[in-house]
Amino acid sequence: VISKSGGTPETRNGMIETEAAYGARGLDFAKHSVAVTGEGSLLDRHADAQGWIARFPMSDWIGGRTSVMSAVGLLPAALLGLDIDSFLAGAAAMDEKTRVPDESANASMRLALMWHHAGNGRGEKDMVILPYCDRLDLMSKYLQQLVMESLGKELDLDGQKVNQGIAVYGNKGSTDQHAYVQQLRDGLANFFATFIEVRRTRPGDSMGVDETGATTGDYLQGFLRGTRSALYGNGRQSITISLDELTPFSLGMLIALYERAVSFYASLVNINAYHQPGVEAGKKAAGVFLSLLNNVRRHLAETGSAGYTAATMAATVGESDVEQVYHCLNHLAASGFCKRETGETPAGDTFIC
Repeated sequence: VISKSGGTPETRNGMIETEAAYGARGLDFAKHSVAVTGEGSLLDRHADAQGWIARFPMSDWIGGRTSVMSAVGLLPAALLGLDIDSFLAGAAAMDEKTRVPDESANASMRLALMWHHAGNGRGEKDMVILPYCDRLDLMSKYLQQLVMESLGKELDLDGQKVNQGIAVYGNKGSTDQHAYVQQLRDGLANFFATFIEVRRTRPGDSMGVDETGATTGDYLQGFLRGTRSALYGNGRQSITISLDELTPFSLGMLIALYERAVSFYASLVNINAYHQPGVEAGKKAAGVFLSLLNNVRRHLAETGSAGYTAATMAATVGESDVEQVYHCLNHLAASGFCKRETGETPAGDTFIC
C-alpha cells in the first residue's frame, strides 16, 4: 500500500476493501502487506499496529509525480524483477548530463526549449506522446501527470495570473495510432508530437514476416518514419527521442530526462513546478460534496418516505446548489439507498426512501 500521508481517500478506500476481501476468505491481510509511506503517518501507524511485513519510508518532500526513483517506484519494480540498480544508474547518468550550463549539450534544456518554442511560451499547443514500443505503452499517461500537474499553474512566482500549462495525451504506435493520426495530419494544428523510438525492438533475432524477409521491427520503423514524414509534410511540428534499446538503464535515463525538462520549462515561464494548488482545491471540493451527500442521506433516512425533488431537498438541507443535490440523490438511488421516480424533466424526478 503506497500513500505518503496514509489519508489519501482513494488509497485508503482501496486498502479497506482489500482488507475486507482478504478477511472474507479467511486470510490475514497483514501477513501479505507492506507499506510505503511517511514515517509516523496514519498508514505507518496502522501497518505497525497490525504487524505488516515491512514499512518503507517515503520522505515528505517527495511528490507523487516525481516519486518513481523513490521506494514508491523502486519497490514495485524490484518485485517485478526490474534491475533497479541499473535503473537508478541510468537516471544518475542523465542527471549528470543535464546539469551542464551549455544548453546545446544539455538534452533536458533543449527539450524544454522545444516545448517553449512550440507553444510560444504559453502552452498554446498540446504535447502528443507517441512511443513506438509496447513496453512504453503507459509512457503517455506517466508524462500526462508529470507535465500537466507540474506546469498547469494559474499564478507565476511573482503572483501574476498566467494560466500556464501544456496539455499532454497520446498512445502507442503503430497499432493505436490510427485513432488519432488522421486528425494530427489533417485536422487542427494545435499540437506538437513527440516520437519515442526504440531501435532494437527485441532481444535476439526476429523472423521475417513477408516475402522480402522484413521483420515486425522493420515495419514498426517504417510506420514511425512514415507517420513522422506525413506530419512534417503537412507542417506539423515533432520531436523524436531515440533509444538504442529499452533497458532499465535507458528507461532511467528517459524518465530523468523528462523530470529535468519539466523543471527547466518551469524556470523559463517563472512558475513553481513542485506544488499543486489545483489538486488541493479539488480535494477540498470533494470533501464539501461528501459532507452534503451525508446530509442528504440522513434526511432521506429520516423523512424520505414523503419523497423529495432536488429542489425540495436543497431547501431542506439549506444548499443553494440544486444540481449538486440532484447528483447526491441520483448517487444514492444508484447505490440502492433510495428509489427514483422519473419526472417529465430531471427537476421533476422524485426520490423516495
